[in-house]
Amino acid sequence: MKLYFAPDTCSLSPHIVLQELGVTYDLVRVNNRTKRTSEGGDFRTINPKGYVAALLLDSGEVLTEGSALIQYLADLKPETGLAPANGTLARVRLQEWLNFITSEIHAGSSPLFNKELPEPVRQIFSARLFKRFEMIDATLAKHAYLMGASFSVADAYLFTVLSWMPALGIDLGRWRSIIGYMKRIEVRPSVVRAREREAENPPVE
Repeated sequence: MKLYFAPDTCSLSPHIVLQELGVTYDLVRVNNRTKRTSEGGDFRTINPKGYVAALLLDSGEVLTEGSALIQYLADLKPETGLAPANGTLARVRLQEWLNFITSEIHAGSSPLFNKELPEPVRQIFSARLFKRFEMIDATLAKHAYLMGASFSVADAYLFTVLSWMPALGIDLGRWRSIIGYMKRIEVRPSVVRAREREAENPPVE
């Protein structure tokens, strides 16, 4: 398998999952601005959408969209417990979380990356995001992870998106359970190694 990634993007989520699985994979770095890859090609020939992550399978098929990627990966090794079995209510609960993270946290925070966003508009987006954080914080006050006692692919995704908040000027310290959650996950060997491997790949012009 080959994972196309860019630093500080949602591609960290499937990268963490790959590390959790302990499978062999290659990394290809993408320049989000030029769309050039570390292999010298145009990333849009891999993913016409033009954004990471993309996963090239050994069969030649390409998978995109983070929520789909991490579920596919988890199902490669169901014994890891990274995702409940398909067809179960627990799997639907996982998909609930993944959809929530995608639409409310990931998409909800995206406008805040625009440095030209007027401050009143920024405050509106931030206030809505903070309400979502309060709900997540309440959940994490009861459980170590989103799905309960065990780490799942939803945690890999949420951790990735929440790790962007300091760059947006958002201090997560006001949500104590979220802070504890982030500290637990950032020291997981899978997270540490995924970040190390990404750092080993030099920038692409």
